[in-house]
Amino acid sequence: MGMKFAIIKTGGKQYKVKEGDVFQVEKLNIEEDGKLIFDKVLLKSDGDDIEVGQPYLKNLGVEAEVIKHGKGDKKIIFRYKPKKRYRKKTGHRQPYTELKVINIK
Repeated sequence: MGMKFAIIKTGGKQYKVKEGDVFQVEKLNIEEDGKLIFDKVLLKSDGDDIEVGQPYLKNLGVEAEVIKHGKGDKKIIFRYKPKKRYRKKTGHRQPYTELKVINIK
């Protein structure tokens, strides 16, 4: 018997998750300790059987709990034009939501 997992889509990205996983997604407008269900499930595996959606599986969801919201590491953006004395340095911290998978229904 193999692993039970699912592939979900949120925020324009796809994530492979299994029960108990903790992962980060683009910031969602849900309070901490709140629960949500991802209904855009692209693939589900029970170990032996694999179900593939076209594009999504019907009557299936991944239940997750919001652990916290935060900001990622700072990315430096540096613009430079030679011989023109132009230098511009800025930074960006991408907001995220950390989730824990409770159940794959």
